[in-house]
Amino acid sequence: MKRLISLSLAIILSTSLFAQLKPYIQAIQTDASVTSMTVRVEEAAKENGLNVIGSYSPATSKERQVVVVSSDELVGAVKKVGGLTGFAAVLRIGITREGNITNVSYTNPKYWGNAYFRDDFEKVLVEYQTVQLKLQNTMKAIGEYKPVPFGSEKGVDVKSLREYQYMFGMPEFDDTVELKAYASYSEAKKSIDLALKIPPQGLKQVYRIEIPGEELVLYGIAIGLADGEKHFMPIIDIDSPKHTAFLPYEMLVIGDEVHMLHGRYRIALSFPDLTMGTFSKIMSTPGDIEDALEQLTK
Repeated sequence: MKRLISLSLAIILSTSLFAQLKPYIQAIQTDASVTSMTVRVEEAAKENGLNVIGSYSPATSKERQVVVVSSDELVGAVKKVGGLTGFAAVLRIGITREGNITNVSYTNPKYWGNAYFRDDFEKVLVEYQTVQLKLQNTMKAIGEYKPVPFGSEKGVDVKSLREYQYMFGMPEFDDTVELKAYASYSEAKKSIDLALKIPPQGLKQVYRIEIPGEELVLYGIAIGLADGEKHFMPIIDIDSPKHTAFLPYEMLVIGDEVHMLHGRYRIALSFPDLTMGTFSKIMSTPGDIEDALEQLTK
């Protein structure tokens, strides 16, 4: 009997590794304004056990808003594994006006969880199931919830997601960019917090979340520079529904170092169907993002 159970679990796990996942979930369509839906999303998120830690208009567009949420479960998942999984401490809800319709979408927990926790995802599966339920209940509280995964025509299977590369030779999850190393964790935090009080022109803190008991702080940064969000979003976000929940970009203090996910990984993960022709139009963007975030470490 034990062998049969073990075999069944192995088959289920093997099958799940080839499940196709997409980066976003289209949740609600409404004729309400972006502003009113933002208020409703934030209220519903709080009522359903999510912590709203930031909100902003990507590319300073009145037609887009992102609400950033975390939860005890996401923080607990990061604490279980640690390290670079600090990037998984938040999920994002996008609110976008497209024509006469306002679309509400969110980052697919299973997609981003498998990408960031990789082979450790099974260790935090219970936490992610709870977070997914909280997101679903949040959406049901604000409108007619009709979930449709999007962001990739075919999706990315779990096995490929856990070792994701846009193509051979491109960065993977742990091929991060080290923006700076400090003498200590406390010095790294203090320096960045100070820089964000009066940030360089065009940069703004959207959120900050520190993982209790761990030397991990995740920052979400709006990049309003000429070569920032206003430049690259119109080039890469050309399909509907829009990938508004792709932003903001993050940097992670991990111990005495500050890291960002490589642009050729983070952008490709968010737009897995991006063609080489389109990617070539934003060839400088990964470096531009690095230059922008690096300003906060000087």
